[in-house]
This record gives sequence, structure tokens and C-alpha cells, in this order.
Amino acid sequence: MQEPSAGKSALTTPPDAEEAPEAARPWNRRLWPASALLSWLLGWLLLTVLQPLGALVSLLGSLLPVAGLAWLHERRWRRFMVLGGFAVSLLLHKGLAGLPAWCWLLPLALLVLMYPRSTWRDAPLFPTPAGALAGLQAQLQLPADARILDAGCGLGAGLRELHRCFPAAEIHGVEWSALLAFFCRLRHPWAQVRRGDMWAQTWAGYQLVYIFQRPESMAQAEAKARAELESGAWLISLDFPLPGTPAILIRPLGGRHSVHVYRF
Repeated sequence: MQEPSAGKSALTTPPDAEEAPEAARPWNRRLWPASALLSWLLGWLLLTVLQPLGALVSLLGSLLPVAGLAWLHERRWRRFMVLGGFAVSLLLHKGLAGLPAWCWLLPLALLVLMYPRSTWRDAPLFPTPAGALAGLQAQLQLPADARILDAGCGLGAGLRELHRCFPAAEIHGVEWSALLAFFCRLRHPWAQVRRGDMWAQTWAGYQLVYIFQRPESMAQAEAKARAELESGAWLISLDFPLPGTPAILIRPLGGRHSVHVYRF
């Protein structure tokens, strides 16, 4: 890893703690998003069982336990999704009461199709903001025809930003969800997108790898980069730093986003 050169503007932040082993993580982080689905299922079960006691009792008796389960989640956005998702389902219940019961399984089926169980350890569908990588081409020494990989490309927002920075580069994307990979190929026919596991596919042969993952995945990304990236290759991470490697450049984007640039 190269240290920032003299005179180069670079910001540094203390590295995050090492990623905890899977078994040591809180149950709600290991089971997400299944923990949300189980919370909703419990809420509807309680609502059904308590209905003979009256509308108010059944409503409070189902809503309060779901709120308690939501509060057990560490991240605020997950708390909001658990409690808000159940509340929305209650609001829609009257308007959709005429639908057959199996219709309520359609959102779950879509979630499973988009995110198979083996991908729940990775980041959900959070797209790269427009302009997040603008100007990086002036700071990275890459050949015009470089091979670039977006590891976990989703619907291709990161591919789009990489293509804007490096229009002559050979852009690749890998995405485990077959549904997301299919639509990504339709949206970005100039990119080489395939369905696959970003952790199983080698990163060797790429001059730049871009990731937008969860904080819990960064130790694994760091180990993979050290093992597979060739000398002089770059790694760009949106928002989250590698836990044991100082960045050459950290560029705040405004709001909560920041770009972390590494060279191996």
C-alpha cells in the first residue's frame, strides 16, 4: 500500500474496528432481512389471535411487540423498516381486504428473487449517487483501456459513474441477484455484466475495483484486495473505509457520503 505522497492533499481517518466473526454478530445483523419478515409475521399472528378482544386491543397487542423488535435492531433505518413496514401493511389491510391471501406473498417472493439468501450478508440495493466519482480520473493513474470491476453492481448506478469517469475503459459488473443483473444488462449494454458472487470471483486482472458495501463487509474486501489485486491496482470504496489500510485519498461528497481511494 502506498502512503500519500508529499504535497498531495489527502485526508485520513482512524480505521474502523475489525469485522466481528459471523457468529459473534448480533442476531438481527446475521438474520437481516429475515428478522424484519419474522417481526411482521409475529405482528399479524398477534393481530389475528387478539381480534376477538376488540380492535384497539388487537391493534396495540400487535403493534407494540413489533415496535419492541424494531428497537432491537442496531441501525435506525432498519428500525424504521421493521416498524414502518408493519404499520403500512396495517394501513393497506382495509383497502386490500378483498384480495386473496396469497397476494401478500408476492412482495416476499420478489424480495427472495432480488436477494437470494446467500446475498443477505452483502449490501442491500443502495445505488451510487450521481456524480459520486466525478473528477477521480484526474487523480488515478489508469490507462485509457483499463479493466474496471464494479463488485456488486446492482442495477448499475456505479457502472454509470465509472463509465463517466473512464469512458474508454472496459467496464465489468458482477451481481449475485439474477433479476438485478438482467435489468442491469438492459440498462447498460456497453458494460459486461454477469451474474455471480463478487466474493468468489477473482479480482485479479482489474486495474480498478469499485465497491459500495456494508461496514461489516469491509474486512473481507480488504483481505480479498490484498490477496488478489495486482501491484499498482486501485480500490475505491464508497462511504466505508478498509479497517486496516490507510487511504490515499478520502473525499467527502457532502451529506453522509464519502469516497475512499486505495492503491495496492
